[in-house]
Amino acid sequence: MQAHELFRYLRMPELMDLRQYVRTLPTNTLMGFGAFAALTTFWYATRPKALKPPCDLSMQSVEVEGTDGARRSTILESDEPLSFFYDDVTTLYEIFQRGMQMSNNGPCLGSRKPDQPYEWISYKEVADKAECVGSALLQKGYKASPDQYFGIFAQNRPEWVIIEQGCYAYSMVVVPLYDTLGNEAITYIINKAELSLVFVDKPEKTNLMLESVENKLTPILKIIVVMDPFDIDLVERGKKCGVEVISMKAFEDLGRANRRKPKPPSSGDLAVICFTSGTTGNPKGALITHQNVVSDCSAFVKVTEKTLHLNSSDTHISYLPLAHMYEQLMMCVMLCHGAKIGFFQGDIRLLMDDLKMLQPTIFPVVPRLLNRMFDKIFGQANTTMKRWILDFASKRKEAELRSGIIRNNSLWDKFIFHKIQASLGGKVRLMITGAAPVSATVLTFLRAALGCQFYEGYGQTECTAGCSLTVPGDWTAGHVGAPMPCCLIKLVDVEEMNYLAAKGEGEICVKGPNVFKGYLKDPAKTAEALDKDGWLHTGDVGKWLPNGTLKIIDRKKHIFKLAQGEYIAPEKIENIYQRSEPVAQVFVYGESLQAFLIGIVVPDVETLSPWAKKKGFSGSITDLCRNKDVKKAILEDMVRLGKEAGLKTFEQVKGIALHSELFSVENGLLTPTLKAKRPELRKYFRAQIDELYSTIKI
Repeated sequence: MQAHELFRYLRMPELMDLRQYVRTLPTNTLMGFGAFAALTTFWYATRPKALKPPCDLSMQSVEVEGTDGARRSTILESDEPLSFFYDDVTTLYEIFQRGMQMSNNGPCLGSRKPDQPYEWISYKEVADKAECVGSALLQKGYKASPDQYFGIFAQNRPEWVIIEQGCYAYSMVVVPLYDTLGNEAITYIINKAELSLVFVDKPEKTNLMLESVENKLTPILKIIVVMDPFDIDLVERGKKCGVEVISMKAFEDLGRANRRKPKPPSSGDLAVICFTSGTTGNPKGALITHQNVVSDCSAFVKVTEKTLHLNSSDTHISYLPLAHMYEQLMMCVMLCHGAKIGFFQGDIRLLMDDLKMLQPTIFPVVPRLLNRMFDKIFGQANTTMKRWILDFASKRKEAELRSGIIRNNSLWDKFIFHKIQASLGGKVRLMITGAAPVSATVLTFLRAALGCQFYEGYGQTECTAGCSLTVPGDWTAGHVGAPMPCCLIKLVDVEEMNYLAAKGEGEICVKGPNVFKGYLKDPAKTAEALDKDGWLHTGDVGKWLPNGTLKIIDRKKHIFKLAQGEYIAPEKIENIYQRSEPVAQVFVYGESLQAFLIGIVVPDVETLSPWAKKKGFSGSITDLCRNKDVKKAILEDMVRLGKEAGLKTFEQVKGIALHSELFSVENGLLTPTLKAKRPELRKYFRAQIDELYSTIKI
């Protein structure tokens, strides 16, 4: 607009009248208008903004032509699965080299003693120690080759990463061992993988391994490298049975005095043999290559590249077992970006103290921990008013979640959720859950309460931990996201369970560079898992949702027939029954010679007493578990939930026994990934099962 036109515009009668009107207004009214305008401007400038999703949330996956209905992530620009995100990162060795550059030799691995702060070693120190370990292995006569395997039998600690990187620097392979496998399984793995050298954290484990050598159970074992201090007696005991026991420090010194140039691996070389615990039989050694791990890491980075921006200022808390691929994957993502990794003290009961001291930004979790957090939060809201306020605040933040908004600076955060966030250190910006199903109620509440990006993934060891992941911006629960960019996912018919791919339901099958190469020296098991076209058959049953995300709805492997020929999928029924307020765990059981199901129920110790009180029952947990009327009331509640969920009559249990001790890894009734060990449960509760079948008449 020209100057003369502007002058003419300001002289228009309507504007002249408006100016005259404004002059007549009281000063306080004008100040009110000004304040309102200022507040409006401030609100627009500071209002919470939704994260921009990396794809259309209404279409998160699409079918790939010529693949029999397989789907890929719409984050991909082509039908080719992603192998590598960074051009210079194709192996686990290169992951660490990139991290060293990105961190500018910043702190890498941290650990702490009780009531002490974290102590850190730098990326270059880790690289130096790793090369010393690798050089010592060569000095001991081992080859720089991907057919050279070494065991690591330790809790998460800096030495774990140092040993791993030492192996990778010389193209060697690590074989994790862990306590919960049990002595028999550890013996089996040492022999199966022909491990002549094992790194061990504690003298107690060294004694266990020497005992197996003395009993001629593991004659192949020749060297044990021990991380913690130990007595000379251990060395003498080793000598007597032909095993060299050497300290980690002495081993590093040996390598430092005989330094060799690294011989890095190729992307297709073997990196890890991860033995899966399984629910039956001996553990199986999944052969995981460098490409497997890097492609899965790359897919995670691709999904979150525009929303997370991982960097050297990030800190990861490592407490989930490094013997599993889930923690291995998270560790590699952190190292690739030069982030810091702080290890817990080794006692899960001290984890909250470690979190407060470390103040991590990255916190991977499992549903078991989330459930405890959820129960503790609501357990502390012990009055009707506190519960109402907590529920009201979470609903307000859940409304923001539905709009794609993630934040921790609202009024609700300041007055209601601040303590919860502070209990995790106060700086968490990423959480990810996997390994087992998580309740939609728990996940949605904690997403709201913690105010950070919170993803749910799905996968298994055989696809290097992850094959699907929720995407930024989709903060709805009840699904496990879309296929990760490193793989395709298809569903195949499970006719005996009436799941048909044509209806968008079936067994989940995965194909891509993240899929493992098979099981160590076990072609029969490999053929069961991998078909001739390279598709991994997971044994899980999934369903495609309209927006292209995947929902896990059942498990194929544990189906059985009742006497009348009806197929039963017990895990589906257990998931429904576990929604009962007084129930913590359920084991649903049936036999092909019986026409009905029975169940073993572990009551929830925190909710059983108040629930029973409402029903008119009182007493200790033990008394309540023995009370037939309490048992009847719990059964009625379970059956009610079953009806509401659409269970058929033959899918409902006809009787239950109550058991006061939780199924756990420690008592041998759960796998390390918290899946039910059904054969062990059957043996453990044989007496109760027989009694139920002998007394129930239908």
